[in-house]
Amino acid sequence: MTGKAALVSGAAAGLGRATALVLARAGADLCLVDIDAVGLEATADQVRAEGARALVQAVDLAIPDNCRSAVLAAVETFGRLDALCNIAAVFIPCHSADMSNEAWDRTIAVNLSAPFHLIQAAIPQLLESHGAVVNVTSCAAHVGQAYTAAYCATKAGLTHLTRSLAMEYMHREIRFNAVAPGGMMTALAAGFRQLQDADATLVTRYSPLRGLVEITDVADMVAFLASDAASGYHGACINIDNGITAG
Repeated sequence: MTGKAALVSGAAAGLGRATALVLARAGADLCLVDIDAVGLEATADQVRAEGARALVQAVDLAIPDNCRSAVLAAVETFGRLDALCNIAAVFIPCHSADMSNEAWDRTIAVNLSAPFHLIQAAIPQLLESHGAVVNVTSCAAHVGQAYTAAYCATKAGLTHLTRSLAMEYMHREIRFNAVAPGGMMTALAAGFRQLQDADATLVTRYSPLRGLVEITDVADMVAFLASDAASGYHGACINIDNGITAG
């Protein structure tokens, strides 16, 4: 990735930060996007310590114009864009009958609409650079999970969006792929709290028998798909879930 530039959303912590660091070590300059300005600055410091340039964009990606402005800022700063890694997400578990309009709308906006608007803005640049889009979905895209209807819907939608775009651009020099992790020890997962009156037997069905997935394993796969080393991958969705979706 030397001489190339990548935009990573959700870069303030967790998988987004880990992916940014893998890309920085591979030589890429990074546009780091997240709503958490403090976390972004910490990630930027680590990226620069790896010898890469870092641009911080502390914006709310639920607003479409912010998606477009983040891509524009990356191109203006680095003169190019070679990879877009859509990692930002929100996770609001609840009883579906009790979910507020605001919680539903924000989940859709951040998890599904924001990746689309970022992709839409990035496509002209990625066509020019023969670049790649990597969308982080979830094992929840493939297995229905209780109390996470909005999250499951967005991740399934993002997976199919990836495949649809892969078909639309089958004859162009751009790649679209997805990575579907299982549970990882991120702030997103740590923020989960047992719901009142939740059926524990439903929740434990999704507990991995082999334990949580290592964040670094997923970050390595995202960075690989973002690079020219993954030139044969197009329209793929790679599950990294310690066997949750195996059966």
